[in-house]
Amino acid sequence: MADIARDDDAIEIASPPRFTMGERVISRSVIRNDGTYNGKDIGEVLVHKGEIGYVRSIGTFLQQFYIYAVEFVDSGHRVGMRAKELCTLDNLPPEVVAQLSERFGADAAILNGAT
Repeated sequence: MADIARDDDAIEIASPPRFTMGERVISRSVIRNDGTYNGKDIGEVLVHKGEIGYVRSIGTFLQQFYIYAVEFVDSGHRVGMRAKELCTLDNLPPEVVAQLSERFGADAAILNGAT
């Protein structure tokens, strides 16, 4: 049997955080309340896939993972998320911005967060 490394075995905090405070990010998946979000039922959707938010703080969990408190503009929810659940919108590589600009006809400055 192959030796498969699970991402939960990695000590993420041995490296710098993937995102920075104030960074614009997008949710890669639907996030439901696991019981830690007050005022919402367990299982209720807090964040939809593709929803845009901003990193407001960075903490750790179990001395192993970074948890990013992300404030989502549309829903107004502030949710703790792992890096694997997020993707940056502010620090896209130039080749990705170029491909998106070609495909969608959008201005590269808008895609990369410039005003």
